[in-house]
Amino acid sequence: MQLNESLPSLEKVQVHVAAFDFDGTLTRHDTLIPFLWHSLGPLKFAGCLVRSAPWLLAYAFKLMSNHKAKSRLLKVSLTGWTEDQAHQHAAHFVQHALPYMWHTQGLRELTQHQRAGHTTLLVSASPNIYMQHVAKRLGVDGLLCTKLQTSPEGVYTGELLGPNCHGTEKVRRLQAWLAQHTSPEQDVVLHAYGDTRGDWPMLSMAQRAWYRGRPWVKPL
Repeated sequence: MQLNESLPSLEKVQVHVAAFDFDGTLTRHDTLIPFLWHSLGPLKFAGCLVRSAPWLLAYAFKLMSNHKAKSRLLKVSLTGWTEDQAHQHAAHFVQHALPYMWHTQGLRELTQHQRAGHTTLLVSASPNIYMQHVAKRLGVDGLLCTKLQTSPEGVYTGELLGPNCHGTEKVRRLQAWLAQHTSPEQDVVLHAYGDTRGDWPMLSMAQRAWYRGRPWVKPL
């Protein structure tokens, strides 16, 4: 007997996901220091730098991890902030200071992905205290970033909640997001954008990767 019925298509549906580093990729430079300076004021921020100096110097000379140095700076800067205070500082920073820091090319690439209907993500070591406002302003579909701990009363302790979202942690967080938001029936094409060595692990997992605005080639 001859079968004329056509077989169901096994071709997967292709979906595009674009993961963007934030500092130096969508902005022209780091944003944590400007955020703290903008929120604390010059004198108080200077005092926080002095109290964090040994940790920051140790990191600069590669004697301490990024995680520990950042934890110290955030602890002396943010301990005691309420969630309401943090919201006000972050909203003011994103509205009034951040517009002067945007990287034109990075924003153009993000916009092109959004217009093409691609899923867009921010994958950043910067803290959620202001990155959640950034994500909302940019209209991205997801935010993976460093999280800060708050007490049951809603007061920031200055401690990180989990690992700093940097290096291989970006890969772990991105893989977890993809596992939760995509299915085996989909052919996921990952685009990744970064500007420092800390982004290399994320760029390595992408089918299409850009480093400082140029196609990225994995170092030998």
